[in-house]
Amino acid sequence: MTLRSETPPPPANLPVDPPPDSDAPTTAQLKGDIDSGRTADKTPHMDVGAAPLGTCEEAGGTPPTSQEVRLARQNERAPSEKAAKGYVHQRQPWVLPAYAGFIVLAAVALGVGLWLTH
Repeated sequence: MTLRSETPPPPANLPVDPPPDSDAPTTAQLKGDIDSGRTADKTPHMDVGAAPLGTCEEAGGTPPTSQEVRLARQNERAPSEKAAKGYVHQRQPWVLPAYAGFIVLAAVALGVGLWLTH
């Protein structure tokens, strides 16, 4: 398969710019905050969804108001202690060495236990 220059990349490869602030925000702007990484709970990339945010509420006859969306954007964008420490994106440098150490310790304990039983 050869990609030609006019073939667009998959949506997940496209960069997502954070949406502008607005006096009457929409659920599309909330999704833009999430996709751009502004909420610090996922890696910034476009996430193609089967139904955009707010679709279910709109279909049910109760679309979110701009005040509800504004509150959601403020709450989602609020910096958290976990985001500041990097927990959100699995940046925990001690996890892999601890896991490897546990495997080695279990193997040594098993080996010593077998050696002592013979």
